[in-house]
Amino acid sequence: PRFTGNVLATGSQIYNSNLLFETYLYISALTMLFYSFFKSLIGKDVVVELKNDLSICGTLHSVDQYLNIKLTDINVTDAEKYPHMMSVKNCFVRGSVVRYVQLPADEVDTQLLQDAARREAFTQRQ
Repeated sequence: PRFTGNVLATGSQIYNSNLLFETYLYISALTMLFYSFFKSLIGKDVVVELKNDLSICGTLHSVDQYLNIKLTDINVTDAEKYPHMMSVKNCFVRGSVVRYVQLPADEVDTQLLQDAARREAFTQRQ
């Protein structure tokens, strides 16, 4: 890759470095928004579905800035398909392999989350 001014060229693709930086900031801000949100759910029961279709139910023990998740008291939803997971009681899930996290509906303040997302989007536009 070569960099000239604020244009980064790699092969046949040309990227505006300002746009890349703004996109990076936006993604970082969204990650921090989700990080803060998940931190508020520590101690609650969640279901984490992985990209390999494994679904794990457990208590959210911790989450970090990369959205890695540690679960305690876990159960696998499809024990016949994953019998080797029956003896596992705690697990660490890398954030990049998570497809979905199902949250308890009564624990989620959707209005607060929407307001925070709107504020973040407004801040990024300025």
